[in-house]
Formats: sequence, C-alpha cells, structure tokens
Amino acid sequence: MRLYTFWGSSCAWRVRLALALKGIPYEYQAVGFANGLLDDEFSKINPLSMVPALETEEDGLLIDSVAIVEYLEEKYPEKPLLPKNLKQRATIRQIVNLIASNIQPLQNGGRVLNMIKEKLGDEETLKWAQHWIVIGFNALEEIVKKTSGKYCFGDTLTLADVFVIPQIGNAERYKVDMTPYPTLRRLKEELHKLEEVRQSVPRLQPDFPTE
Repeated sequence: MRLYTFWGSSCAWRVRLALALKGIPYEYQAVGFANGLLDDEFSKINPLSMVPALETEEDGLLIDSVAIVEYLEEKYPEKPLLPKNLKQRATIRQIVNLIASNIQPLQNGGRVLNMIKEKLGDEETLKWAQHWIVIGFNALEEIVKKTSGKYCFGDTLTLADVFVIPQIGNAERYKVDMTPYPTLRRLKEELHKLEEVRQSVPRLQPDFPTE
C-alpha cells in the first residue's frame, strides 16, 4: 500500500504510527511543494488535496486519518489497537475524536492558521492555536488521568496513543506550556521509549527539510 503523506501533518503522523505499531509495510509518498507529488498533481488523486490518503491494492483510495486507522484496525486485526470490550472501545474513541474533531482542526496549520495569519498576523495566529489546544488539553488531561496506566488506556497500546502523540507534537510546535498536564507529559515520555514512536516523528521523515 502507498501512504500519501507530509512530514508536517499530524494527521498523517497518526497513520504512520498506526501502520508501524501494527507492523504493516507501506510506501511513503511525500506530498507537498517540491517534495514528491506537487499539490496540483495530488488533487487529481484526492480532490480535497489533504493528507493523509492511503492507496490500497484491494480497496482503492482511503482518505481521512480516522477512517484510515479504523480501516487498518478492521482489515488487520493482528496487533489490535482497540479492545474487544464495547465500553472500553467507546472510551478510546472519545479520546480519538476529542483530538480529531475538537482540537486539531482548529489549529490546522495548512488552512485555518494560514487564513488567520493573512488577516491578523503571526502573533495572533500563535495565540489562536495555543488557545484551542489548551482548551482541548484541559479536557484531555482529565480523561487520561482516569484511563491511563502505562499508556493512554491502561497498559496496552491503543488508538488513543496513536492520536495523543501527534497532538502533543502540535502543542510543542505552537509553544504550549505543558506544565499543567503532568499525565500527558508522562505518557509522552513513556511512549517515546518505543522504537515505532521514535521513528514516526516528523524530523525523521524522508521529506523533512534539511535546510
């Protein structure tokens, strides 16, 4: 399978991490200006022109990180990232959707922040991103404080971890003070002990700018 991705996309990072944790091989296809496919070429593949997109041999093209990781979980049940218990699955999806629906879209650098920057400038753009991440992290910290063990949900890796790690990366990118979030900071430290997590970080991706 081929993953259309970009080093700076936290949504693509989620899919890279899920693929790594499940041990699924894939081709890395960078999307972006002067990196692999150009944006106008990629729009012919995905009219929304957003990453990630996963091209599969059997099922064609899939877009949207939540849809992709759910597909991977059902298509490749080995090394599961969701438990069998219905209530537990719902709790993990609560974390997933808190990030995917209520935090990341409001601080999306490619579209939302670019428009704010055009209208209000760099300083207000940074404040905007920080504001929405802080609101989301205030809720997220309270949730994982109750659900976490070694990882976000007990001592087993789940989709919650797949979404939390890239969002912490976003928080650091936008200089959010992580002091009020001791559970999230502990989870980041624990998860980064895993080789799959360490190799998934943006600076180690093939299209990360060297200059």
